Amino acid sequence: MTQGIPRDAVAFFAELELNNERSWWAANQDRWKRSVRGPVQAVCDALTGEFGEAKLFRPHRDVRFSADKSPYKTHQGAVVGTSPGVGYYVQVSSQGLMTGAGWYLPSPPQVAAYREAVLDDDAGDALAGIVEALGAWGAEIDGDLLKTAPRGVDPDHPRIGLMRHRSLLVSIPHGEPAWLGGDDVAEHVREDWRAYRPLIEWLDEHLSS
Repeated sequence: MTQGIPRDAVAFFAELELNNERSWWAANQDRWKRSVRGPVQAVCDALTGEFGEAKLFRPHRDVRFSADKSPYKTHQGAVVGTSPGVGYYVQVSSQGLMTGAGWYLPSPPQVAAYREAVLDDDAGDALAGIVEALGAWGAEIDGDLLKTAPRGVDPDHPRIGLMRHRSLLVSIPHGEPAWLGGDDVAEHVREDWRAYRPLIEWLDEHLSS
């Protein structure tokens, strides 16, 4: 049991989207610590024993190579890495709470290993079953996708949809459920992360070898 995530966390980001400037942040930084950072850290701490330690992302954006010079991120995310570029995720924004998991930082060797695994009938069918089950459960399936089949792969391959992925993400956008501010919010995140576990285990096995 842990503290909930207050509704003010959602309101904070809604206001930040309209006031993304240093003066507003300076006036509201204590509010961010109280309503956002602290509660999200508490949720992650409650899950550490089962999933591992989470990394909470810094609020500042890297604007060096971006046309958008807004200095602050309009969400608070946290990730539990399980292997390079793979892990569990939770986020709070103006849209409420979202949980997610998957392969989010692909390297060329991982892309090659992923395609080899998807082409393998046993490993590929296993992944197809995992993704299908998560989709039926209500998870959104996303990632960086090629517009066409990878070079050398039959466009009519039965797993061509999976073959087009260069990253593979699943998520559940919860919005602002009644339990968001309750002391069992970590248990709802735990339930989602447990559902994502078969995908994480597949990715850990086939992308890190």
